Amino acid sequence: MSDKRYILGIDTSNYTTSVAVIDAAGVVCADCRRLLTVKSGERGLRQSEALFQHIGNLPELIEEAFQGTERCEIRAVAVSTRPRPIPGSYMPVFKAGASIARSIAATLRVPLYEFSHQEGHIESVKTSSGFQADEGFLAYHLSGGTCELLNVYEQGCGFSIETIGGSLDLSYGQILDRIGVALGMAFPAGATLDSLAVSTDAPIGTRLKPIPHKETYVNLSGIETQCQRAVMPGSDNATLVKELFERIAISLEKTVLTASSQTGHREILFVGGVSGSLYIKNKLQESLRKKGMHPVFADAHLAQDNAVGIAFLGGKAYEADQGFSA
Repeated sequence: MSDKRYILGIDTSNYTTSVAVIDAAGVVCADCRRLLTVKSGERGLRQSEALFQHIGNLPELIEEAFQGTERCEIRAVAVSTRPRPIPGSYMPVFKAGASIARSIAATLRVPLYEFSHQEGHIESVKTSSGFQADEGFLAYHLSGGTCELLNVYEQGCGFSIETIGGSLDLSYGQILDRIGVALGMAFPAGATLDSLAVSTDAPIGTRLKPIPHKETYVNLSGIETQCQRAVMPGSDNATLVKELFERIAISLEKTVLTASSQTGHREILFVGGVSGSLYIKNKLQESLRKKGMHPVFADAHLAQDNAVGIAFLGGKAYEADQGFSA
């Protein structure tokens, strides 16, 4: 039997089917993903539609991830089974990954480790960046459906997470997707809008009011309404898009600094698809460092939904159980 040891990770989020394999040294051997299909002009998927697509995607992605890996070399399976590591956290889409993961683990007679989608996001950025914190740290989970400012402590092979801020209504990702669709862009539209904001020479506009916030919480429905009214179909709208990203970056900075003063943490991980924005990353890295913070961003690829973080967590759990360096 081969002495190679691999961990299989699976994540089935709202809009991405993901399968990853890491080896005993924590090297990513496979990172396979497929975006779920959203019809042109639509702004999302029903859970039933997403679940159906995950079921269709998983066999092909697992076959792709297993290329070059013998069945006997998979020593553990890790999977995201819920959105957050809190009681009552549930979304049907995670049933697809959980079902397949349980079946593979039972067939191979290897351990199955369950984590939350949010823990996977945090671990993917934490491990890939080499980030270490002796005490707790902050994390901002910014995606199409989530806008949460978190107080995080390592707990076992996962994390203890407390929500201490974020949005009281929409997420930043929802705003970007909705404005992008209004501009005729394909869903999800965040990356396309970000490219426009970064590349344009247009000045930052003055049409949008600052995002209202109370300490670490914000309300975002107002700025979406302002943007929808300001959109001019057929125009490049570059000034508006750039101003939107500027307002988002300023809002994030304000809430992060408030959370830092409340918790004493100077380290913050930015996770989730919106954190892959080059405009936001460049803006916040400079401004937060000047104020004594240590912001950490993943590259855009790991900011997106992925199973890499879940595989990393599974490796840590297997190491704790079996006593090898994963």
